[in-house]
Amino acid sequence: MRVAALAFLLALVASPTFAQQGPPPVTVAKPVVKTIVEDDEFTGRFEAVEDVTVRSRVTGYLESVMFTDGQLVQKGDPLFAIDQRQFRLALEQAEAQVRVAQASHDFAKEQLDRAEALIATGNIAQATVDQRREAFLGAAGALEQARSAVQSAQIDLEYSEIRAPMSGRIDRRRIDPGNLVTANETVLTSIVATDPIYFSFDIDERYFLAYSSDARARGVPLNEGGGLEAYVTLLDETMGTFSGQVDFGENRISAESGTLRLRLVVPNPDGLLTPGLFGRVNVTGSLPYQGVLIPDSALVSDQNRRLVMTVDGEGKVTPREVRPGPRIDGYRVIRAGLDGSETIVIEGIARARPGATVTPELVELPPAAEN
Repeated sequence: MRVAALAFLLALVASPTFAQQGPPPVTVAKPVVKTIVEDDEFTGRFEAVEDVTVRSRVTGYLESVMFTDGQLVQKGDPLFAIDQRQFRLALEQAEAQVRVAQASHDFAKEQLDRAEALIATGNIAQATVDQRREAFLGAAGALEQARSAVQSAQIDLEYSEIRAPMSGRIDRRRIDPGNLVTANETVLTSIVATDPIYFSFDIDERYFLAYSSDARARGVPLNEGGGLEAYVTLLDETMGTFSGQVDFGENRISAESGTLRLRLVVPNPDGLLTPGLFGRVNVTGSLPYQGVLIPDSALVSDQNRRLVMTVDGEGKVTPREVRPGPRIDGYRVIRAGLDGSETIVIEGIARARPGATVTPELVELPPAAEN
């Protein structure tokens, strides 16, 4: 039996099929080497540039609502109307008081003019002239007070129709017609500006020092934006990216968190972005330099190390430890470990064991990978 088995194995080795089997095939390529600018990624949320809580400046019963919940409104658009009858009545009463005060003023003026004409001939006492002058001045003051009351009544009447203090998207109404509205207390609704919109995010001290150095080189302080360009991506990445520019940074680092908040201004002409929406922002984090980029499929994890498998001219596989960076153009940036001249395994990496020999099939990587 043993002789027969040995003869079978020798025949199998000598067969053409077995002779064709050699080192396993793998796909290899040279890393992409080109000028890149690294991005730093942070998380944050969108905030309204303006956010106004709408309240009434007068007290009264709500008569009507003149908007649809959630619609876009323009500054000055009518939103609510409070029953105006009491305010019209107050205005009419104030105007009547003006007429009374005007008559008293005119009469006091005539009396003073007559007294001043008589004092020249000595037909009236000086004390009488002084009394009439006092009466005239009192009537003039009463007239001004009555006119001020008219202006106040007019303002209250105007405030009984509540208009949009700014343009933006309005919230739902918080109160229905027929309810009592208390001046400066009852919340009627709120309005947020939607174009442009802010995106706020926090950076730690390491990034702060790096960005401050770059901002000084640009001649713009970091708390004034630093000229930093940034791109925001939503949770649904298919919606694309939204570009903006950092326009503000806080003037101190928080002692509790060790972070500093930056603010990005993002155009939002179609109103797609909403305050409170979560997103990821990529901020320009380096000056241009020659970078080495490889596909993520070429990276191998070994505990806390990251390796790539290099192949020499004889097909021998040698592992190389690398330090990966962010993704750019669909590739992974390699910050240390490769200089771009190496040939690395990008497909079939499971067959490329360290020290083994493989059959490399060389391909050329495009400048930007297809996502």
